[in-house]
Amino acid sequence: MKKVEVLTAAQAAEMIPDNATVALGGFVAGGIPEAIHEAVEQRFLESGAPRDLTLVWIAGCGNKNGANADHYAHDGMVKKVIGGHFNFVPAISQMIIDNKIQGYNVPQGALAFMMRDSAAHKIGTITPTGLGSFADPRNGGGRLNDITTEDIVKVIEIDGQEQLYYPRIGMDVALLRGTYADELGNITLEKEMAPLDSTALAMAVHNNGGKVIVQVEKVVKFGSLDPKLVKIPGIYVDAVVVCGVEDPRSAQILGGIYDPAYAGNCQVSVDSLEPKPLDAKKIIGRRAAMELSKNVVVNLGVGVPEYVSAVASEEGINDEMTLTVECGPIGGVPGGGNRFGGTINAHAYVDESYQFDFYDGGGLDVCYLGLGEADVEGNVNVSRLGSKLTGCGGFMSIAGNSKKIIFCGTFTNGLKIKTGDGKLTITEEGKKHKFIKKVGEITFAGRFAAKNQKDVIYVTERCVFRLKEDGLHLIEVAPGIDIEKQILGEMDFAPIVDADLKIMDERIFRDEPMGLTL
Repeated sequence: MKKVEVLTAAQAAEMIPDNATVALGGFVAGGIPEAIHEAVEQRFLESGAPRDLTLVWIAGCGNKNGANADHYAHDGMVKKVIGGHFNFVPAISQMIIDNKIQGYNVPQGALAFMMRDSAAHKIGTITPTGLGSFADPRNGGGRLNDITTEDIVKVIEIDGQEQLYYPRIGMDVALLRGTYADELGNITLEKEMAPLDSTALAMAVHNNGGKVIVQVEKVVKFGSLDPKLVKIPGIYVDAVVVCGVEDPRSAQILGGIYDPAYAGNCQVSVDSLEPKPLDAKKIIGRRAAMELSKNVVVNLGVGVPEYVSAVASEEGINDEMTLTVECGPIGGVPGGGNRFGGTINAHAYVDESYQFDFYDGGGLDVCYLGLGEADVEGNVNVSRLGSKLTGCGGFMSIAGNSKKIIFCGTFTNGLKIKTGDGKLTITEEGKKHKFIKKVGEITFAGRFAAKNQKDVIYVTERCVFRLKEDGLHLIEVAPGIDIEKQILGEMDFAPIVDADLKIMDERIFRDEPMGLTL
């Protein structure tokens, strides 16, 4: 049996040719082979190679200060990017915005399936996710700037149903991260936050005749690894790069330290978590948590939706639901910020593509997602707000297939409030409206959801809307809020005000546990 090549990061960087399509592993700030990325950047700065790369990643990976794909943000180094999310790589995003490189935003779930389908040499990937959104070629096909002109997705019809079809992408190099490798290149991930898409990416590149390079903490003797823990078999792997446990580029989460609880290697108490202060985000989390019921399976988006988990913990109802994260963890308490994607006390982990299979098949009972801006048709935009390129991530798969969809966000951007006495006082109004006539980009297609009679609500700190076939209905208002001035006067369109308009539960606005039960 052939032993795997053990290379330095600089030697691994030499394996990437000009014009290669390079697949990058990772999720947010976890699972990133940072030592390899640094070496590839250094090689380019010293020699001008590799040039004209196409980068492909499923989730948005980085820490907003030069990590992961931002190492490739140099003129001539990259010509094209295909990714699911962009918020954590601002330098690459700016190159796209400035028309220096081509860019495509593909829904994260579709990309996860594309990797798996590519490994099997299928001609492409077929999915309904993204119909009616900016990913639909009739609405731009995920193209992110003026110099991106080629379509990478088509609308097809099968048995009378429209679908999006993504032709297969051939990839030449995969740069991945694991924990241990044995002498034959078998890779385990026991100290990583989740298995992510490692298996599919490695298999796809190997079956395309490409090179699979994995950064690991240590190489161990063959036979010393539990074969059931091997997620990247050695037959897929061409080389490993050792980056020792003390090296910060080997951190479980960039800028962090190894936490066994975020890798499923121990259980920890969450009872001691400090309650969050009663601000606008917690108010939204409290009202949104009231939509929970017993034994539901839930997905929480990043940002304000994370407060639902915090509220559930504070109210002692966390055990009544099962939280999931799109990159694979099931159960437990999802992390936030740079730890988003990791989960404390997870019950199980699955590969990212299987998690999206579960989502696309209707497995989610309820999802909580961010609210960048919304319009009169109930469309939501979180992927591109003004000049800021964020990307859709898993938003489309999650929102498009969950039984119940709850969007969470402040009513205006930058507002200040006073509360705690059972009512809400706006002390300073936000300067930018979020409820506008037409969103800048459709990440969630309200018209499709309303037509299919989806249960969709929009929770803000001062009011709640529900989507119906005839438009957006105002169904609840916070105590202390002037409807005409502070709701209708701060919107760019007139919602339908329900005849039985309700007052939001005043417990939401008191600085004490609500006594919430399911």
